[in-house]
Amino acid sequence: MSIKRSVIAGTGSFLPPQIVTNKDLEKKVDTSDEWIVQRTGITQRHIAGEDESTVTMATQAANKAIEASGYKPEDIDGIIVATTTPDNTFPSVAVQVQAALGVPPGVAFDLQAVCTGFVYALSVADSMIRSGACSRMLVIGAETMSRILDWDDRTTCVLFGDGAGAIVLEAQEGEGTVKDRGVISTHLYSDGRLKDLLYTDGGPGTTGKAGAIRMKGRDVFKNAVSLMNDIVGEVLDANDLNDSDIDWLVPHQANIRIIQATADKLSMPYEKVVMTVGKHGNTSAASIPLALDTAVKAGMIKKGDLLLFEALGGGLTWGAALARF
Repeated sequence: MSIKRSVIAGTGSFLPPQIVTNKDLEKKVDTSDEWIVQRTGITQRHIAGEDESTVTMATQAANKAIEASGYKPEDIDGIIVATTTPDNTFPSVAVQVQAALGVPPGVAFDLQAVCTGFVYALSVADSMIRSGACSRMLVIGAETMSRILDWDDRTTCVLFGDGAGAIVLEAQEGEGTVKDRGVISTHLYSDGRLKDLLYTDGGPGTTGKAGAIRMKGRDVFKNAVSLMNDIVGEVLDANDLNDSDIDWLVPHQANIRIIQATADKLSMPYEKVVMTVGKHGNTSAASIPLALDTAVKAGMIKKGDLLLFEALGGGLTWGAALARF
């Protein structure tokens, strides 16, 4: 049976040139390189400069994804940007990227699910392509997390970084099996009862300011390990797959111990797990597309490989997607 699939036609990413190492942070807060690496695996992160923003980084990553796809901006008919750090309350990052790239009038909007944002955006874009609403879409994750950090809070400021990643999704015909190229299935969840585990202490509807990130780290870690294990099993069961069928795990880059726990659940060797957290830090919604593009550019992920994306973020939100590259 022939069905419509959403195939990844191109990937792109952008990281600000300014790098802040753990040694740099030792001079600002009561922390150490050893403490950060032992608990998170992070050694450095990229931080946006004064002339860089979520819009500028998203535009750079999107432009590279379009180039990699072989298409032009005028071939795009939809844009979804996953972000929790927009340049403005409105208009959306997506419409500003649309204007910057010269993409013709069409659907463009932002989606907010924090670190799970890219998986959510991928699911929405896949649904729009399958329905025929769009035929070729940009899906972008872009964040300037550095601008909602409390740089005196050593438990959070060491974790996050800035950047953007993007993919071009296009409609192609498939046979309706897991052998098809494209998005095979997506699995999305949230539980607002856990909102106080990871949140910002402000917003336009309350304080009138963005606020700063607050986190109960141990509780987030505990939930992340448990929920990621559960959703990995769900993806495999839903598609009648075994652990060994997955070629690459491309997880949200929050903490190396969470990533390794998920890989262990899959009985997957770490060399088959894309890990960029050490150099990028946690870039929230940007982390999965950044990791994906890094692995594609390095020649690790190749056409036909079966990929598993998974993430957990504030809300709490969590989700996973299975796609054949």
